[in-house]
Amino acid sequence: METNELKAIAEGLLFASGDDGVTTKQLAQVLNIQEQSVNDLLRLLQNDFDQPDRGMLLIQSHDVFHLTTKPGHSSYLQKLLDTPQTTRMSQAALETLAIIAYKQPITRTEIEDIRGVKSDRPVQTLMTRELIDEAGRKESPGRPVLFITTKEFLTYFGLTSLEELPPLPDDISTEESEQEADLFFEQFSEHKNQHNHT
Repeated sequence: METNELKAIAEGLLFASGDDGVTTKQLAQVLNIQEQSVNDLLRLLQNDFDQPDRGMLLIQSHDVFHLTTKPGHSSYLQKLLDTPQTTRMSQAALETLAIIAYKQPITRTEIEDIRGVKSDRPVQTLMTRELIDEAGRKESPGRPVLFITTKEFLTYFGLTSLEELPPLPDDISTEESEQEADLFFEQFSEHKNQHNHT
C-alpha cells in the first residue's frame, strides 16, 4: 500500500477515534505496519495539518494521538454551538491546572502542599471543564486519586503536546510554594497569550 493511501487511512482512523484517540501501537496493528512507519505517517500528517488552509490539528496527549480543531478557530466553533464565551478561569484554577501539568500524575494533597491552600474547588472546576482527569490511584496509604491533564487542556492552551510547555525556572525553593504557583500561573498566561496572537 502506498504512503499517501496509508496516510489517508490513518487520518480517517484518527477522526473516527474521536475523543478516545489512538496510539501508535493501535495504528500499527490496524494498518499492519511497523510502529516506526506509523511515526513517519504521523509526521507527514502533522506537516499537512500545520498548513494554514487546514482546519484540523494533530495533538499528542500521554502517548495518544487526537485530531482537534485549531485554537484560532474557536470563535467560529462557539458561534456554531451557539454557546456563550467560556468564562475566564480563576487564578486558583489556573495555578492548580499548571501544577498538575508540570507535576502529573499528582494527588490533591500534593497539589495542596505546593499551593499551601485547600484545592478541592479548583480541582472540581478543572474536572468539570474536562481539563484534567483521574488516572488511577497512588500506591500509598489511603490510595489517593492521581490527576493528569487531558487533550482538552492541550487545545485550551494551543499546545500539540506536553513537551511544548514553557520551561520553569530551576531556582524555586520548596519554601516558596505560593510564589511557585504564581510562576506557574504567569507562565501559562504568557504562553496562552502568545498562541492567541500567532
